[in-house]
Amino acid sequence: MKTTIDVASNILDRSRDRARRDGLTLRELVEEGLELALAERERLRRAPVKPVTFRGRGLAPEFRGARWARIRDAAYEGRGS
Repeated sequence: MKTTIDVASNILDRSRDRARRDGLTLRELVEEGLELALAERERLRRAPVKPVTFRGRGLAPEFRGARWARIRDAAYEGRGS
């Protein structure tokens, strides 16, 4: 499929030079770069999030059922104005 894109001249010049040195066409280099960029974005999107636990029993009794504002205020109590 053909398409047209605008590429900064310095990137295009470096890309042409790299493709020539590596014995590739500019198309092959661009496709390789797009595949790498897409794979990296997919990898980052699917990165699992490991839960953080501290082997405790949850919130301290005075904060169980409290709204976030109450917990936040307690965390910053005595720090700043």
